[in-house]
Amino acid sequence: MLFSFAMIILVGVGFAMFMRKLGLPNLLGYLLAGIILGPFVFNVIDTTTFQISSDIRQIALMIILMRAGLNLKISDLKKVGPSALLMCFVPASFEILGLMILAPIFLHLDLLNAAILGTVLAAVSPAVVVPLMLKLMDEGYGTKEGIPQLIMAGASMDDVYVIVLFTSLLTLAKSGEFNALSLLRIPTSILFGIVSGIVLGYVLCKLYRLLKLSTEIELACMFAVGMALITIERMMTGAVGFSGLLAIMAMTSSVRHIKPEMADKYSTVLAKLWQPAEIFLFALVGASVRIDYAVSFGPVVLIVIILALLFRMLGVYLSVMKTKFNMKEKIFTMIAYIPKATVQAAIGGLALEAGLASGELILTAAVTAILFTAPLGAIFISFTYRNFLQKA
Repeated sequence: MLFSFAMIILVGVGFAMFMRKLGLPNLLGYLLAGIILGPFVFNVIDTTTFQISSDIRQIALMIILMRAGLNLKISDLKKVGPSALLMCFVPASFEILGLMILAPIFLHLDLLNAAILGTVLAAVSPAVVVPLMLKLMDEGYGTKEGIPQLIMAGASMDDVYVIVLFTSLLTLAKSGEFNALSLLRIPTSILFGIVSGIVLGYVLCKLYRLLKLSTEIELACMFAVGMALITIERMMTGAVGFSGLLAIMAMTSSVRHIKPEMADKYSTVLAKLWQPAEIFLFALVGASVRIDYAVSFGPVVLIVIILALLFRMLGVYLSVMKTKFNMKEKIFTMIAYIPKATVQAAIGGLALEAGLASGELILTAAVTAILFTAPLGAIFISFTYRNFLQKA
Protein backbone atom coordinates (compact mmCIF):
# COMPACT_ATOMS: atom_id res chain seq x y z
CA MET A 1 0.00 0.00 0.00
CA LEU A 2 2.82 2.42 0.86
CA PHE A 3 4.41 1.84 -2.56
CA SER A 4 1.03 2.50 -4.21
CA PHE A 5 0.68 5.76 -2.27
CA ALA A 6 4.21 6.79 -3.24
CA MET A 7 3.58 6.10 -6.93
CA ILE A 8 0.24 7.94 -6.88
CA ILE A 9 1.90 11.04 -5.40
CA LEU A 10 5.07 11.02 -7.52
CA VAL A 11 3.46 10.16 -10.85
CA GLY A 12 0.49 12.44 -10.09
CA VAL A 13 2.73 15.42 -9.32
CA GLY A 14 4.85 14.71 -12.42
CA PHE A 15 1.82 14.61 -14.72
CA ALA A 16 0.31 17.71 -13.04
CA MET A 17 3.53 19.65 -13.69
CA PHE A 18 3.35 18.62 -17.34
CA MET A 19 -0.30 19.74 -17.55
CA ARG A 20 0.58 23.11 -16.01
CA LYS A 21 3.24 23.59 -18.71
CA LEU A 22 0.42 23.17 -21.24
CA GLY A 23 -1.76 25.63 -19.31
CA LEU A 24 -4.18 22.88 -18.22
CA PRO A 25 -5.63 22.15 -14.74
CA ASN A 26 -3.71 19.87 -12.33
CA LEU A 27 -6.59 17.43 -12.00
CA LEU A 28 -6.04 16.27 -15.59
CA GLY A 29 -2.56 15.09 -14.60
CA TYR A 30 -3.87 13.30 -11.52
CA LEU A 31 -6.66 11.63 -13.50
CA LEU A 32 -4.22 10.48 -16.18
CA ALA A 33 -1.76 9.21 -13.54
CA GLY A 34 -4.53 7.12 -11.97
CA ILE A 35 -5.50 5.62 -15.33
CA ILE A 36 -1.88 4.68 -16.10
CA LEU A 37 -1.17 3.27 -12.61
CA GLY A 38 -4.53 1.48 -12.44
CA PRO A 39 -5.35 -2.18 -13.13
CA PHE A 40 -6.18 -1.63 -16.80
CA VAL A 41 -2.75 -0.27 -17.81
CA PHE A 42 0.31 -0.93 -15.57
CA ASN A 43 -1.56 -2.32 -12.53
CA VAL A 44 0.74 -0.67 -9.96
CA ILE A 45 -1.94 0.14 -7.36
CA ASP A 46 -2.46 -2.80 -4.99
CA THR A 47 -5.81 -4.28 -3.91
CA THR A 48 -5.56 -2.90 -0.35
CA THR A 49 -5.49 0.65 -1.72
CA PHE A 50 -8.55 -0.10 -3.86
CA GLN A 51 -10.36 -1.52 -0.83
CA ILE A 52 -10.00 1.78 1.02
CA SER A 53 -10.24 4.03 -2.05
CA SER A 54 -13.90 4.87 -1.37
CA ASP A 55 -13.03 6.18 2.12
CA ILE A 56 -10.03 8.11 0.77
CA ARG A 57 -12.26 9.78 -1.84
CA GLN A 58 -14.83 10.63 0.86
CA ILE A 59 -12.16 12.27 3.02
CA ALA A 60 -10.98 14.34 0.04
CA LEU A 61 -14.58 15.38 -0.68
CA MET A 62 -14.99 16.31 3.00
CA ILE A 63 -11.99 18.63 2.76
CA ILE A 64 -13.27 20.46 -0.31
CA LEU A 65 -16.86 20.73 0.98
CA MET A 66 -15.63 22.04 4.34
CA ARG A 67 -13.77 24.73 2.39
CA ALA A 68 -16.90 25.40 0.37
CA GLY A 69 -18.98 25.86 3.52
CA LEU A 70 -16.40 28.18 5.07
CA ASN A 71 -16.56 30.38 1.95
CA LEU A 72 -20.33 30.28 1.50
CA LYS A 73 -22.58 33.06 2.76
CA ILE A 74 -26.36 32.70 2.73
CA SER A 75 -26.57 36.36 1.68
CA ASP A 76 -24.70 35.44 -1.53
CA LEU A 77 -27.36 32.85 -2.43
CA LYS A 78 -30.15 35.32 -1.67
CA LYS A 79 -28.80 37.53 -4.47
CA VAL A 80 -29.85 34.96 -7.08
CA GLY A 81 -33.20 34.15 -5.43
CA PRO A 82 -35.14 31.04 -6.54
CA SER A 83 -32.39 30.09 -9.01
CA ALA A 84 -30.37 28.73 -6.08
CA LEU A 85 -33.11 26.12 -5.53
CA LEU A 86 -33.75 25.45 -9.23
CA MET A 87 -30.07 24.69 -9.87
CA CYS A 88 -30.32 21.80 -7.40
CA PHE A 89 -32.64 19.69 -9.56
CA VAL A 90 -33.72 21.31 -12.86
CA PRO A 91 -30.45 20.75 -14.85
CA ALA A 92 -30.22 17.12 -13.70
CA SER A 93 -33.91 16.54 -14.50
CA PHE A 94 -33.42 17.91 -18.01
CA GLU A 95 -30.40 15.66 -18.59
CA ILE A 96 -32.33 12.59 -17.36
CA LEU A 97 -35.24 13.55 -19.63
CA GLY A 98 -32.82 14.00 -22.52
CA LEU A 99 -31.37 10.53 -21.99
CA MET A 100 -34.85 9.02 -21.75
CA ILE A 101 -35.45 10.44 -25.25
CA LEU A 102 -31.99 9.75 -26.73
CA ALA A 103 -31.03 6.36 -25.26
CA PRO A 104 -33.98 4.39 -26.74
CA ILE A 105 -33.19 5.88 -30.18
CA PHE A 106 -29.40 5.55 -30.26
CA LEU A 107 -28.66 2.82 -27.69
CA HIS A 108 -31.89 0.77 -28.00
CA LEU A 109 -32.63 0.86 -24.26
CA ASP A 110 -36.14 0.66 -22.85
CA LEU A 111 -37.49 3.68 -20.94
CA LEU A 112 -36.60 2.37 -17.45
CA ASN A 113 -33.00 1.54 -18.35
CA ALA A 114 -32.68 4.86 -20.17
CA ALA A 115 -33.83 6.59 -16.96
CA ILE A 116 -31.26 4.62 -14.93
CA LEU A 117 -28.57 5.69 -17.40
CA GLY A 118 -29.81 9.26 -17.00
CA THR A 119 -29.45 9.18 -13.22
CA VAL A 120 -25.92 7.76 -13.49
CA LEU A 121 -24.82 10.51 -15.89
CA ALA A 122 -26.81 13.46 -14.52
CA ALA A 123 -24.77 14.24 -11.40
CA VAL A 124 -22.28 17.09 -11.63
CA SER A 125 -18.95 16.54 -9.86
CA PRO A 126 -18.37 18.70 -6.75
CA ALA A 127 -14.78 17.43 -6.71
CA VAL A 128 -14.13 19.19 -10.03
CA VAL A 129 -16.48 22.16 -9.70
CA VAL A 130 -16.05 23.27 -6.07
CA PRO A 131 -12.23 23.79 -6.12
CA LEU A 132 -12.53 25.78 -9.35
CA MET A 133 -15.32 27.93 -7.87
CA LEU A 134 -13.21 28.55 -4.76
CA LYS A 135 -10.38 29.68 -7.04
CA LEU A 136 -12.78 32.12 -8.73
CA MET A 137 -13.88 33.44 -5.34
CA ASP A 138 -10.25 33.92 -4.24
CA GLU A 139 -9.60 35.91 -7.42
CA GLY A 140 -12.88 37.84 -7.12
CA TYR A 141 -14.51 36.70 -10.37
CA GLY A 142 -18.32 36.59 -10.34
CA THR A 143 -18.52 36.95 -6.56
CA LYS A 144 -20.51 40.20 -6.65
CA GLU A 145 -23.26 38.43 -8.60
CA GLY A 146 -22.97 35.27 -6.46
CA ILE A 147 -22.14 33.01 -9.45
CA PRO A 148 -19.43 30.75 -7.93
CA GLN A 149 -21.49 30.45 -4.74
CA LEU A 150 -24.60 29.46 -6.70
CA ILE A 151 -22.72 26.81 -8.70
CA MET A 152 -20.98 25.47 -5.60
CA ALA A 153 -24.20 25.04 -3.59
CA GLY A 154 -26.19 23.66 -6.53
CA ALA A 155 -23.54 21.09 -7.42
CA SER A 156 -23.61 19.65 -3.90
CA MET A 157 -27.40 19.28 -3.69
CA ASP A 158 -27.70 18.08 -7.29
CA ASP A 159 -25.88 14.87 -6.29
CA VAL A 160 -28.31 14.04 -3.48
CA TYR A 161 -31.28 14.35 -5.85
CA VAL A 162 -29.70 12.19 -8.57
CA ILE A 163 -28.38 9.42 -6.28
CA VAL A 164 -31.79 8.93 -4.62
CA LEU A 165 -33.48 8.71 -8.03
CA PHE A 166 -30.85 6.21 -9.19
CA THR A 167 -31.36 3.99 -6.13
CA SER A 168 -35.16 4.02 -6.57
CA LEU A 169 -35.00 3.20 -10.29
CA LEU A 170 -32.39 0.46 -9.80
CA THR A 171 -34.63 -1.17 -7.18
CA LEU A 172 -37.55 -0.99 -9.61
CA ALA A 173 -35.47 -2.62 -12.37
CA LYS A 174 -34.32 -5.44 -10.07
CA SER A 175 -37.58 -6.21 -8.25
CA GLY A 176 -40.26 -4.82 -10.55
CA GLU A 177 -41.63 -2.82 -7.61
CA PHE A 178 -41.37 0.92 -7.22
CA ASN A 179 -41.40 2.23 -3.65
CA ALA A 180 -42.78 5.77 -3.84
CA LEU A 181 -41.73 6.32 -0.21
CA SER A 182 -38.10 6.05 -1.30
CA LEU A 183 -38.51 9.44 -3.02
CA LEU A 184 -38.93 10.94 0.45
CA ARG A 185 -35.18 10.49 0.74
CA ILE A 186 -34.65 13.49 -1.55
CA PRO A 187 -36.24 16.21 0.64
CA THR A 188 -35.34 14.49 3.92
CA SER A 189 -31.68 14.03 2.92
CA ILE A 190 -31.40 17.72 2.08
CA LEU A 191 -33.46 18.99 5.03
CA PHE A 192 -31.90 16.83 7.76
CA GLY A 193 -28.43 17.32 6.30
CA ILE A 194 -28.68 21.11 6.35
CA VAL A 195 -30.46 21.38 9.72
CA SER A 196 -28.12 18.98 11.52
CA GLY A 197 -25.11 20.75 10.01
CA ILE A 198 -26.29 24.16 11.20
CA VAL A 199 -26.98 22.83 14.72
CA LEU A 200 -23.62 21.05 14.92
CA GLY A 201 -21.82 24.18 13.72
CA TYR A 202 -23.48 26.16 16.53
CA VAL A 203 -22.63 23.51 19.14
CA LEU A 204 -18.99 23.28 18.01
CA CYS A 205 -18.56 27.06 18.18
CA LYS A 206 -19.93 27.12 21.73
CA LEU A 207 -17.58 24.28 22.75
CA TYR A 208 -14.57 25.95 21.13
CA ARG A 209 -15.19 29.15 23.09
CA LEU A 210 -15.28 27.15 26.33
CA LEU A 211 -12.33 24.83 25.67
CA LYS A 212 -9.86 27.31 24.09
CA LEU A 213 -8.39 24.79 21.64
CA SER A 214 -5.79 25.46 18.95
CA THR A 215 -6.93 26.06 15.37
CA GLU A 216 -5.55 22.67 14.29
CA ILE A 217 -7.35 20.75 17.05
CA GLU A 218 -10.61 22.60 16.34
CA LEU A 219 -10.32 21.60 12.71
CA ALA A 220 -9.50 18.00 13.67
CA CYS A 221 -12.68 17.91 15.76
CA MET A 222 -14.68 19.16 12.77
CA PHE A 223 -13.13 16.38 10.70
CA ALA A 224 -14.16 13.81 13.31
CA VAL A 225 -17.72 15.13 13.30
CA GLY A 226 -17.69 15.07 9.49
CA MET A 227 -16.63 11.41 9.46
CA ALA A 228 -19.42 10.62 11.91
CA LEU A 229 -21.93 12.38 9.62
CA ILE A 230 -20.79 10.29 6.62
CA THR A 231 -21.20 7.15 8.75
CA ILE A 232 -24.73 8.19 9.74
CA GLU A 233 -25.58 8.71 6.06
CA ARG A 234 -24.47 5.14 5.29
CA MET A 235 -26.56 3.78 8.17
CA MET A 236 -29.79 5.54 7.13
CA THR A 237 -31.04 3.23 4.38
CA GLY A 238 -34.81 3.57 4.95
CA ALA A 239 -37.38 6.01 3.57
CA VAL A 240 -35.87 8.88 5.57
CA GLY A 241 -32.55 9.98 4.12
CA PHE A 242 -29.62 12.02 5.36
CA SER A 243 -26.82 13.70 3.39
CA GLY A 244 -23.56 13.67 5.31
CA LEU A 245 -21.75 15.82 2.75
CA LEU A 246 -24.48 18.49 2.82
CA ALA A 247 -24.37 18.39 6.63
CA ILE A 248 -20.60 18.98 6.53
CA MET A 249 -21.03 21.93 4.18
CA ALA A 250 -23.83 23.40 6.34
CA MET A 251 -21.78 22.85 9.51
CA THR A 252 -18.78 24.81 8.25
CA SER A 253 -21.03 27.50 6.78
CA SER A 254 -22.64 27.83 10.22
CA VAL A 255 -19.18 28.08 11.80
CA ARG A 256 -18.33 30.89 9.36
CA HIS A 257 -21.49 32.76 10.36
CA ILE A 258 -20.84 32.40 14.12
CA LYS A 259 -17.02 32.65 14.15
CA PRO A 260 -16.10 34.67 11.04
CA GLU A 261 -12.74 35.57 12.55
CA MET A 262 -11.74 31.86 12.46
CA ALA A 263 -13.19 30.94 9.05
CA ASP A 264 -10.19 32.24 7.09
CA LYS A 265 -7.75 30.38 9.37
CA TYR A 266 -9.65 27.11 8.92
CA SER A 267 -9.88 27.68 5.19
CA THR A 268 -6.12 28.31 4.91
CA VAL A 269 -5.32 25.00 6.62
CA LEU A 270 -7.88 23.14 4.48
CA ALA A 271 -6.45 24.69 1.30
CA LYS A 272 -3.08 23.13 2.18
CA LEU A 273 -4.68 19.77 2.99
CA TRP A 274 -6.57 19.84 -0.32
CA GLN A 275 -3.35 19.75 -2.35
CA PRO A 276 -2.42 16.13 -1.44
CA ALA A 277 -6.09 15.15 -1.11
CA GLU A 278 -6.75 16.28 -4.70
CA ILE A 279 -3.97 13.98 -5.96
CA PHE A 280 -5.52 10.92 -4.30
CA LEU A 281 -9.09 11.82 -5.20
CA PHE A 282 -8.56 12.15 -8.94
CA ALA A 283 -5.86 9.48 -9.21
CA LEU A 284 -8.20 6.95 -7.57
CA VAL A 285 -11.08 8.05 -9.81
CA GLY A 286 -8.75 7.57 -12.78
CA ALA A 287 -7.63 4.17 -11.50
CA SER A 288 -11.25 3.01 -11.28
CA VAL A 289 -11.92 3.90 -14.93
CA ARG A 290 -12.15 0.84 -17.20
CA ILE A 291 -10.60 1.91 -20.48
CA ASP A 292 -11.74 -1.31 -22.16
CA TYR A 293 -15.38 -0.36 -21.49
CA ALA A 294 -14.85 3.18 -22.79
CA VAL A 295 -14.07 1.87 -26.28
CA SER A 296 -16.35 -1.18 -26.36
CA PHE A 297 -19.48 0.56 -27.72
CA GLY A 298 -17.80 2.94 -30.14
CA PRO A 299 -18.54 6.66 -30.62
CA VAL A 300 -22.33 6.37 -30.28
CA VAL A 301 -22.13 6.55 -26.45
CA LEU A 302 -20.08 9.76 -26.63
CA ILE A 303 -22.56 11.26 -29.09
CA VAL A 304 -25.44 10.51 -26.69
CA ILE A 305 -23.51 12.08 -23.78
CA ILE A 306 -22.84 15.26 -25.79
CA LEU A 307 -26.49 15.56 -26.85
CA ALA A 308 -27.65 14.96 -23.26
CA LEU A 309 -25.33 17.76 -22.09
CA LEU A 310 -27.25 20.12 -24.37
CA PHE A 311 -30.43 19.20 -22.47
CA ARG A 312 -28.57 19.84 -19.21
CA MET A 313 -27.34 23.23 -20.40
CA LEU A 314 -30.89 24.15 -21.35
CA GLY A 315 -31.95 23.24 -17.80
CA VAL A 316 -29.22 25.48 -16.38
CA TYR A 317 -30.26 28.34 -18.66
CA LEU A 318 -33.90 28.06 -17.57
CA SER A 319 -32.79 27.97 -13.91
CA VAL A 320 -30.87 31.26 -14.18
CA MET A 321 -33.08 32.92 -16.80
CA LYS A 322 -34.77 35.25 -14.28
CA THR A 323 -31.52 36.35 -12.62
CA LYS A 324 -29.66 39.57 -13.37
CA PHE A 325 -26.80 37.63 -14.96
CA ASN A 326 -25.79 38.87 -18.39
CA MET A 327 -25.57 36.40 -21.30
CA LYS A 328 -21.86 35.67 -20.79
CA GLU A 329 -22.48 34.88 -17.11
CA LYS A 330 -25.36 32.58 -18.01
CA ILE A 331 -23.20 30.77 -20.57
CA PHE A 332 -20.44 30.36 -17.97
CA THR A 333 -22.93 28.86 -15.50
CA MET A 334 -24.01 26.39 -18.19
CA ILE A 335 -20.36 25.44 -18.84
CA ALA A 336 -19.61 25.03 -15.12
CA TYR A 337 -22.28 22.32 -14.81
CA ILE A 338 -20.57 20.03 -17.37
CA PRO A 339 -17.95 18.08 -15.33
CA LYS A 340 -18.75 14.56 -14.13
CA ALA A 341 -16.41 12.31 -12.15
CA THR A 342 -16.89 11.18 -8.56
CA VAL A 343 -20.56 10.11 -8.61
CA GLN A 344 -20.14 8.28 -11.92
CA ALA A 345 -17.08 6.47 -10.53
CA ALA A 346 -19.08 5.48 -7.43
CA ILE A 347 -22.34 4.25 -9.01
CA GLY A 348 -21.43 3.57 -12.65
CA GLY A 349 -20.86 -0.13 -12.07
CA LEU A 350 -23.82 -0.82 -9.76
CA ALA A 351 -26.26 -1.64 -12.57
CA LEU A 352 -23.82 -4.25 -13.89
CA GLU A 353 -23.33 -5.69 -10.39
CA ALA A 354 -27.14 -5.87 -10.03
CA GLY A 355 -27.30 -8.09 -13.12
CA LEU A 356 -29.11 -5.66 -15.44
CA ALA A 357 -28.74 -6.48 -19.13
CA SER A 358 -27.93 -2.81 -19.73
CA GLY A 359 -25.29 -2.78 -16.96
CA GLU A 360 -22.27 -3.00 -19.26
CA LEU A 361 -23.58 -0.18 -21.44
CA ILE A 362 -24.33 2.01 -18.39
CA LEU A 363 -20.82 1.43 -17.01
CA THR A 364 -19.34 2.26 -20.42
CA ALA A 365 -21.32 5.51 -20.52
CA ALA A 366 -20.18 6.41 -16.98
CA VAL A 367 -16.52 5.80 -17.89
CA THR A 368 -16.85 7.77 -21.13
CA ALA A 369 -18.56 10.65 -19.30
CA ILE A 370 -15.69 10.87 -16.80
CA LEU A 371 -13.00 10.77 -19.48
CA PHE A 372 -14.79 13.35 -21.64
CA THR A 373 -16.51 15.81 -19.29
CA ALA A 374 -14.12 16.05 -16.31
CA PRO A 375 -11.17 17.31 -18.40
CA LEU A 376 -13.34 19.27 -20.84
CA GLY A 377 -15.37 20.97 -18.11
CA ALA A 378 -12.27 21.88 -16.09
CA ILE A 379 -10.55 23.27 -19.20
CA PHE A 380 -13.62 25.28 -20.27
CA ILE A 381 -14.03 26.78 -16.79
CA SER A 382 -10.31 27.62 -16.50
CA PHE A 383 -10.12 29.25 -19.93
CA THR A 384 -13.40 31.22 -19.89
CA TYR A 385 -13.93 32.67 -16.41
CA ARG A 386 -11.72 35.74 -16.90
CA ASN A 387 -13.60 36.72 -20.08
CA PHE A 388 -17.12 35.69 -19.05
CA LEU A 389 -17.25 36.93 -15.44
CA GLN A 390 -16.77 40.37 -13.94
CA LYS A 391 -14.04 40.89 -11.36
CA ALA A 392 -15.30 42.42 -8.11
